[in-house]
Amino acid sequence: MADNNGSPQLSELVSFLQTLPEPHILCDRNYRIIAANDAYRANWLDQQEVVGRKCYEVSHRYDVPCDQAGEFCPLQRSLRSGQRERVLHLHHTPQGESFENIELSPIRDASGEIVYYIEKLEPLPGARSQAHAQGLIGRSPAFVRMMEMVARVAPSDAAVLLQGESGTGKELVAGAIHRISKRADQPFVAVDCSGLPETLFESELFGHERGAFTGATVRKTGLVEAAAGGTLFLDEVGDIPLSIQVKLLRLLETGTYRRVGSPELRKAEVRIVSATHRPLAEMVETGSFRQDLFYRLNIFPIFLPPLRERGDDVLLLAEALLARVAAGRPLGISADARAWLSAYAYPGNVRELRNLLERACLLCDGDEIRPEHLPVGMQAGRPDLVPSHLAGATASRPALPAEVDLPAVLRSFRGSRKALAAHLGWSERTLYRRLKALGLK
Repeated sequence: MADNNGSPQLSELVSFLQTLPEPHILCDRNYRIIAANDAYRANWLDQQEVVGRKCYEVSHRYDVPCDQAGEFCPLQRSLRSGQRERVLHLHHTPQGESFENIELSPIRDASGEIVYYIEKLEPLPGARSQAHAQGLIGRSPAFVRMMEMVARVAPSDAAVLLQGESGTGKELVAGAIHRISKRADQPFVAVDCSGLPETLFESELFGHERGAFTGATVRKTGLVEAAAGGTLFLDEVGDIPLSIQVKLLRLLETGTYRRVGSPELRKAEVRIVSATHRPLAEMVETGSFRQDLFYRLNIFPIFLPPLRERGDDVLLLAEALLARVAAGRPLGISADARAWLSAYAYPGNVRELRNLLERACLLCDGDEIRPEHLPVGMQAGRPDLVPSHLAGATASRPALPAEVDLPAVLRSFRGSRKALAAHLGWSERTLYRRLKALGLK
């Protein structure tokens, strides 16, 4: 399948693309879309022709390649590795923004030189747009990396351990893993391990027989059984008593359990996703958490970044959360309030942001949330609102984009764009957007 120059024949490559049910495009090494199959074109009805345009222009509305705008570029990765590459990107589509798995395969000529790329696009089920993401909203590198891990592990049955501070949305991520998995049509059962007393823990998790203990007047179905075929989410797994940890280990190792008061061994067909804000590795060292259970739960760890490390995601989340807590009122956020929201350290993470906005809605009589609707201490920048280990992050916070005279900085700064972003305390993507907005190179 090559022409006289040893290159693959385009007509045959295009014909091959048309046989594929998923959206695919054919690109050259210069990011130019050479062909798109019908499945891809179906996503762009009534839109400008995509063939002949750059892939980053169509998918991201960028005027430079992804890696120059703070993204991971699968084409550049493939050029370096010479192999197929896979990344998760947030794409613009006529139906809204969508997280999509991008799988890029290099096509070589007779001499072994990469001449084309076939790119497969696969939207994540249950996360088609911000409206469908149920709170999983963001575009910062830290957030996209987390979502890429979610997309990779969700189709498997591997145990997942979500680690992150309180309020970062661990149950939302667990729910996303379930919705993207092959178990999406089966139950998703969440267990708050911190809210169960040790005396009731085993009964709640595994169920009990009638007469198993005082007060057990009827047989009870446990949460493991209720989650049959689906996903069991163990929130705050670090709070599970040692006496129960060994029984949970048996469930993970053998897929079996017993109801309290029953000798019968029952089979469990569930996927375990657990979460904690506690340092389980340190708890293993002190003997308060079983090492063998830790290894079973920690097959695929995912770290949830705190809100203070997600940059521009704060304002994206603020807009989405405001629409939910405003009870139908058409509320906006003033520039001054947006500046403060961007600078605050959020020790309570997304949960705290939602609470702040809900309070502001109650205080606001107009159509715009302003600084006076935020707590007084926040307006004054009081450090006592932030835990001591975060105080430095607030006191020496990076300058907001609106506060920087970017043209003046560019005239005096000598270094790469990556170095400039680090100097300003911004992400590369934020810097790129500011440069683009100001018409600067």
